Amino acid sequence: MPNSARSRSPRRLALAIASAALMGGSIAAAAQTPAQPAAPGAGSVPVAAPELARALPDFSALVEQAGPAVVNIRTSEKVKVANAQVDEQMRELLRRFGIPVPPQRRAPPGAAPAPAPDDDEDDDAPQRRGLGSGFVIGADGYVMTNAHVVDDADEVTVTLTDKREFKAKVVGLDRRTDVAVLKIEATNLPQLRMGDVGKLKVGEWVMAIGSPFGFDNTVTAGIVSAKARDTGDLLPLIQTDVAINPGNSGGPLLNLRGEVVGINSQIYSQSGGFMGISFAIPIDEAMRVADQLRASGRVTRGMLGVYPDDVSKEVAEAIGLGKPQGALISRITPAGPGDKAGLQLGDVITKFDGKTVDKAVDLRRLAAATKPGTKVPLQVFRRGAYKDLSATLDALPDDRAPATPETETPAAGGAQAWGLTVSEMTEAQRKELKLDGGLRIDTVDGPAARAGLKTGDVILSVNNTEVKTVKQFQAALAKVEKGKSLQMLVRRGEVATYVVLKPGKV
Repeated sequence: MPNSARSRSPRRLALAIASAALMGGSIAAAAQTPAQPAAPGAGSVPVAAPELARALPDFSALVEQAGPAVVNIRTSEKVKVANAQVDEQMRELLRRFGIPVPPQRRAPPGAAPAPAPDDDEDDDAPQRRGLGSGFVIGADGYVMTNAHVVDDADEVTVTLTDKREFKAKVVGLDRRTDVAVLKIEATNLPQLRMGDVGKLKVGEWVMAIGSPFGFDNTVTAGIVSAKARDTGDLLPLIQTDVAINPGNSGGPLLNLRGEVVGINSQIYSQSGGFMGISFAIPIDEAMRVADQLRASGRVTRGMLGVYPDDVSKEVAEAIGLGKPQGALISRITPAGPGDKAGLQLGDVITKFDGKTVDKAVDLRRLAAATKPGTKVPLQVFRRGAYKDLSATLDALPDDRAPATPETETPAAGGAQAWGLTVSEMTEAQRKELKLDGGLRIDTVDGPAARAGLKTGDVILSVNNTEVKTVKQFQAALAKVEKGKSLQMLVRRGEVATYVVLKPGKV
């Protein structure tokens, strides 16, 4: 007579497990039998450890608690139409491709053409509309979202879960961290608690609430896939597998305690939609930015005035550093803080203000997080020995101001969003490469790194426009429509090829 363990067939066991899962029971309980355990080697089924066989979390209570503090954001931006008259042939071409045609303003015979009215007075101007998400960080009407959600918007509308709508004022935004703060005229609003990102663990359950494709209050969940991903310029991002799509930008990422641990900001995608990888701005970093925006409407950061590169294993061994660590100085801004401190090309900064510098990005972030005017100690490895220096930091130029070759990010502004810094080549370098123009890539990050660009590559053209100076490069980037890809002709060694950079933000 077979014992009870053997009499339970694999098919019946599978059905028991499925039923237990549907009813919220554990697989371990379904796998156990009421009779005596099977004898060793008698075809027994492995039973999961009780602590590993927990049911999936129920997010319903969390949604009820956090949902009312999440908002929908709609933006509109007037499309700027040139004031110049458009001839009839051009008007017909625009109509054929479905492009809005500016109205033809006619002057009386013999009179001078009347100037076109200001864009703000043209109610018939075409509108570019956008969608995003946000969440309340102050009961008195302060809302946090992504900078790219409201950047350049002429009108911002915030809708609460109770369907109330408010015209929002942009208190301030910071492109470098992609954080913005809005203000609406409302009081006693429900607000979210901020969590401790330091306690966030890889594998921990997290949940997002937002408006993907305009579907308000959509809830998605997943786990933390990784922490401190170097896909942002000044911020290490949180990577998750939570489903994030266009419209989720600016919404909160919450832990199971209902605390905000991040702001959903970017996705890694080759199609424009969710592909299993999304990124969030750590909330502690975002709140530091938000506090400055609420206080003054802008963010101030420190700048050392150098161009750092990572130290490769080969270089570390060659210079006697031992292991690849620190930030290798490849260029120094003349008369900048680093120059005044006595830094030299080829120096490796291993500590900044007592904090260890493992990679070039660490130096950029540490300098940016320091108040301008602060005097900081530096530990430098130079020609086989460590040396102590000190530098007084300058202010990093505002991210809305045009950058120049003398600043720490010579092609900031537009280049910042593509993860690039570039510099003009000397006449000798161009002669050696047999080039008339081109710009050398100094650092790559974000979209540029994902496209395969590397330090030392030479950019010959941007969207079929030849570039010889940083100013020309900035002008070419300024013409790229928001959300569109960027095409470059790049030379590496003796080979030139076209590279397409895709924006990663949603």
